[in-house]
Amino acid sequence: MNFDDQINIEHLLFSQRRCRVCDQVKDLVDEFYLTRKGKSVFASAYSYECKECTKKRTLSNRKRKNKDIMWEYPDW
Repeated sequence: MNFDDQINIEHLLFSQRRCRVCDQVKDLVDEFYLTRKGKSVFASAYSYECKECTKKRTLSNRKRKNKDIMWEYPDW
């Protein structure tokens, strides 16, 4: 048996990853953000949180502009 015949490019490159938040297996390139830039893109260059979970997290942590709350320095 030839060793080269047994190994595919899929074995060397990760094509899927499990999201840490929603625990679903998704496509690495399409469903995760690239966190490191460079010529060589490895699996470690992608985030561990999928794009949908990242969007939900940033929207929930965004500062809310509530006009009902009047915050001013006390006038002495």
